Amino acid sequence: MAHLKRTTVIVASAMVALTACAPAGYDGANSSAAEPVAVAAAEPTAAAEPEASATEKAPPADVRLTDQLVGKKVPRMGNVVMDQDGWILYRFDKDSADPPSSNCVDKCAQVWPPALTDGNAQLQGVSDDKVGTVTRQDGTRQITIGGWPVYRYIGDKKPGQWKGQAVGGTWFVVDQNGKKNLTCLPSGTPKAVAPPASGDSGSSDGGSSGYSY
Repeated sequence: MAHLKRTTVIVASAMVALTACAPAGYDGANSSAAEPVAVAAAEPTAAAEPEASATEKAPPADVRLTDQLVGKKVPRMGNVVMDQDGWILYRFDKDSADPPSSNCVDKCAQVWPPALTDGNAQLQGVSDDKVGTVTRQDGTRQITIGGWPVYRYIGDKKPGQWKGQAVGGTWFVVDQNGKKNLTCLPSGTPKAVAPPASGDSGSSDGGSSGYSY
């Protein structure tokens, strides 16, 4: 059984910054074409055990949990980590891995939803000694890889896309060791998509925005 290590931190507000080094078939900011995702070789799957803490609380019922981490290679990008639905995960340069801490909250976290867990994430192609958790300001637990908190990106419209690569020069696809995957980089510095409209629980339209977080 893999054991998600827990570190308690207080997160601070941060600024984050659409991506250009896109999957094959991606031809612009409004394209929804996704790169074919390579099929991962069968690997042993381990379960992460929950660990109780007085400062932690279960995520709200309407919050999406990351139930699985899958490390694999995809065309062009190479090594990535995906969740159970095939969404590629990212890390943020303004976070910290030692000690683990997240600096993406509020509107930042609306654009970059943290990979939250109840401690039971299944691991495939990711070593259990690389996976842990960090307690966010709201008491929920976020998955870390190599100490780095990991996130999805609402600008990715289909599983297998990596439109968040190098957004703001601070967001990068994460590999199985928690390192930045720098294999495929855009020629410029893309901006993040806008956060969802107030009261809208869905994603933004995926267009470029003036937001810098």
